[in-house]
Amino acid sequence: MTRHAWIALSSALAAVAAAQTPDLAAGKAKAEAVCAACHGANGVSVSDTIPNLAGQRAPYLESQLKALRDGVRKAPVMNAVAAQLQPAEIVNLAAHFASLPAAGGAAKSDFLPALARTQVAFPDRTQGSWTLYHTINFPDTKQVRYYYANAKAMQAARDGKALPDGSVLYAEVYAAKLDAAGKPIAGTDGFFQPDRFLFYTAMQREAGWGREIPEMLRNEDWNYAVFTPARQLRPGVNQAECLACHKPLDKASFTFTLDKLTAAAKAR
Repeated sequence: MTRHAWIALSSALAAVAAAQTPDLAAGKAKAEAVCAACHGANGVSVSDTIPNLAGQRAPYLESQLKALRDGVRKAPVMNAVAAQLQPAEIVNLAAHFASLPAAGGAAKSDFLPALARTQVAFPDRTQGSWTLYHTINFPDTKQVRYYYANAKAMQAARDGKALPDGSVLYAEVYAAKLDAAGKPIAGTDGFFQPDRFLFYTAMQREAGWGREIPEMLRNEDWNYAVFTPARQLRPGVNQAECLACHKPLDKASFTFTLDKLTAAAKAR
């Protein structure tokens, strides 16, 4: 090997090594800005349904983040977040969480302040006009949901425009009536017959509402909320999960039902 070739190879190997060397400070910063919303800045999660990451082996965390990024492992919330990570960020995050002491006991982290609160108020159906634009069965949870939109969202959908500030969508969620075998009973329209009312979900956007939300989670200026049957905000809802789930829908106004909304608006 010539001297020039050796120098080139050495430089290339050094570059690879540098690229793979974790930057713990960068990993910590990313964890505090984004991952803390669910996994806690110190790797101690915010709920029992979310795994702790503190003290996990770095190679394992890297492999899981890559699988989530590439869609090999299916988890809608994490797929949306991991898809935005660069290779170096995955290395940095894995090294950061691996460097932390393993979580002990039943300790849990608090929600990030900007995600612990929502600015969505319960939709007042006495104000303006509302349209029932979609009904859907959820067989896995034995539910039926009814989706409503306000006039501003309907007009934008009718005009083929992105949903603007002032748009409000909400859903009424019911447990389905069950037969003797415990299976949902469908009506003549094919939809499950509603039985017990469970809760409301809502999404609304207003100018500036996304300002304090981390960019990797931000859905422009949309906020999300869940309300009890008494129309009170349901405690313990982590808005970060809603934001991450809707994040890939940026071309559809961050709305899973935009096609149904558009069809209903144009049919009126």
